[in-house]
Amino acid sequence: MNWSLVTRIHAMWILIAVFLAVPASSRPFAAETTAASTTDSSEAVQALHKFLDDHQTESFQAVAQKPWSSTHLTRADVARARDLLVEARKKVLRRTRAGEMKDRVLTLGDQRMPFEYQVFGEKPDNGRSLFLSLHGGGGAPKTVNDQQWENQKRLYRPQEGVYVAPRAPTDTWNLWHQGHIDPMFVRLIQNMVALEDVDPNRVYVMGYSAGGDGVYQLAPRMSDRWAAAAMMAGHPNETSPLGLRNVPFALQMGGRDAAYKRNQIAADWKDQLAKLREEDPDGYEHFVKIYPNKGHWMDREDAVAVPWMAKHTRNVTPSKIVWVQDDVLHSHSYWLGVDKANATAGDVLRASVSDQTIELESNDVSEVEVFLDDRFIDLDQPIKIVGNGQTVFEGHVHRTIATLVQSLEQRSDTELAFPSRVTVTLPKPFPQSLVPEEDLPRYVAAKTDQMLLIDGELNEEAWRMTRKTTPFVDLISGEPTRYDTRSAILWDDEFLYIGFWIDEPNVDAEYKERDDPIYYDNDVEVFIAGQDAYYEFEINAFGTVYEAFFVWKDAYEAGDFASDPQLSPNAPNRQTFNGVGFTDHPRGERIAFLGYDFPNFQSAVHINGTLNDDSDIDEGWTVELAFPWKEMHWLAQADNRSLPPNVGDQWRIDLFRFNKTKAPKPATDSSGWGLGKHTVWDSHIPEIFPVITFAER
Repeated sequence: MNWSLVTRIHAMWILIAVFLAVPASSRPFAAETTAASTTDSSEAVQALHKFLDDHQTESFQAVAQKPWSSTHLTRADVARARDLLVEARKKVLRRTRAGEMKDRVLTLGDQRMPFEYQVFGEKPDNGRSLFLSLHGGGGAPKTVNDQQWENQKRLYRPQEGVYVAPRAPTDTWNLWHQGHIDPMFVRLIQNMVALEDVDPNRVYVMGYSAGGDGVYQLAPRMSDRWAAAAMMAGHPNETSPLGLRNVPFALQMGGRDAAYKRNQIAADWKDQLAKLREEDPDGYEHFVKIYPNKGHWMDREDAVAVPWMAKHTRNVTPSKIVWVQDDVLHSHSYWLGVDKANATAGDVLRASVSDQTIELESNDVSEVEVFLDDRFIDLDQPIKIVGNGQTVFEGHVHRTIATLVQSLEQRSDTELAFPSRVTVTLPKPFPQSLVPEEDLPRYVAAKTDQMLLIDGELNEEAWRMTRKTTPFVDLISGEPTRYDTRSAILWDDEFLYIGFWIDEPNVDAEYKERDDPIYYDNDVEVFIAGQDAYYEFEINAFGTVYEAFFVWKDAYEAGDFASDPQLSPNAPNRQTFNGVGFTDHPRGERIAFLGYDFPNFQSAVHINGTLNDDSDIDEGWTVELAFPWKEMHWLAQADNRSLPPNVGDQWRIDLFRFNKTKAPKPATDSSGWGLGKHTVWDSHIPEIFPVITFAER
């Protein structure tokens, strides 16, 4: 493919000049910068105060309909408004929830969850701690689970706090991780905050056996509710520790607790948590203890997890979030929100904040609500949100009572109520932003035992019998092309063979010298990708060859490429390369070795017609290539791939045809065709090369 550094730089400066000529208010993401009026803000909070005094209901949604609820607030008035909502909510709940607290039972639909609790120690100034302690059993008769509940009531005794032992609503094996558990626990926490003066930032969950199963599940999926969690003698089922980034997690297990491989899985979680902590030292705090001589019952030695948990306090505005959706889906986590209708189990959304910039990353989520608060970002200053590497919002936001109340209604937790919100759409991450994985062409290359004569005719039985690729498509649009182009790949223990069948009514070519710029001719091209490098081969109808070898800059030194004279810093025609039409590759720049010659390759062209004679109509031309495996060391070394490949190995190889002319309009012809589309004018994107699987005959 032709590329010109000068042309690219010139185009870039033109774009910059055009951008600077556009008024700032017309540029993407520009936002008004009107500051909150101190007087108006104060009056809005006073109106909220009066409304709350006059309306004693659990739902404050009506507040959001009041004109003053959209008034821009100051930072101080947000704190005042939150305090008013806290006290108003507690006042209402003390009246409306007193009955269920007295009866010691919560009801949600047809599910009932009895609970018992004890209060220990003196109440701290900020309120009591709350410990939810989940009993074992599960998949057993009601009498068995009732006895497990009785045991749990007296199993642990925190030095301070409210110790609650709920009775699971069902007797199924998954009694603590069904969908009704989450809203019941939210309601139970609300009640304890209002009626037992619990500090909502000191809520802990623990469980034994089947209760431990529940903690494995509930700790990550309700991570924004917990100050810490402790799992005793349970099994995680499908859950992973990835979502525990902001939940200090204690894991206690008997070394002889072999049922369901609980002990082995606990040891694996210990390793996983340690690795996550090493990679993210500010997250994934954990305390794993495996008691080598204990079985399923640990003789209460696991109780050391209770004071360990009690040292921690919830952070509702962490600087980094790793949100993993469970099979019980959630619409919010910390300061993030998604549409639950579009969420699926296993979705991962990562977020971080540094200074005034928020970064979001996800392969799974397309739209995100970002809730904003001065507790973690300065709302008096412009904010930038970057999604999958691209700026998706930039400007000022405003604090309002309406947003504060709406988020409170959604979360049922005044600590998770936020005064500002921005909804952003995440661009698909690279390379899915160009070609989704499921749309990549796939081809199975058959192994041949026939000796092939590289004469360009492709007339051996091996070529006649092998499956050709689908017709090439336009490189940008993926639409069918005006002339048919197909290819095929064969292999044996010595060579990779590639054949092209090129329909062309007027076969022509101009360049005859090795490494001439035949990309200005009609040509066909082969790109073979390794992990840290890729090779480009071009050939025209004269059989003239052009080659180049590209090494990613980040791998050049570590990969010892410089030890090859053809790839040394002093190699001829060595230069920096940053793509053609796609110049913001996440991996950055490559080093292009334009003087590289692939050792011992073979190539031939056969013309079915006459070359450079437009007085007749030609059928086209064929190309036959053979690349020795033993010369692909620099492609194979990074991932230690086998040369030749093993049966079943997969490589990334792309095949192209470039033309001097385009099909007449209204056809959409970029003049570049390939085995699959790239959506951009650039053949140098290995991540979207077709997947080639090497198979037996």
